[in-house]
Amino acid sequence: MHEAITTIKNKAGIHAIPASIFIKKASEFQSKVQIKAKGKTIDGKSVFMIMSLGLSKGDSITISADGVDEIAAVNALKELVDSKFGEE
Repeated sequence: MHEAITTIKNKAGIHAIPASIFIKKASEFQSKVQIKAKGKTIDGKSVFMIMSLGLSKGDSITISADGVDEIAAVNALKELVDSKFGEE
């Protein structure tokens, strides 16, 4: 398992568009992807689960992946979050 911690930087937090972008990127990898935040661990390939976290700007999340491409998955997803999903 590989993981990285990052912070949500989007002004509006994680709404439907960033959640969909995250899912699309996570689905490119074979590894199981999870997000840990606010005391919960959720499936990182489920838009419903990501939206249920209610992530706001400044919230810290841990992205983890377990599988054959876990390092590439975590690095790509962290980079995506750090880039504000192309917003702003």
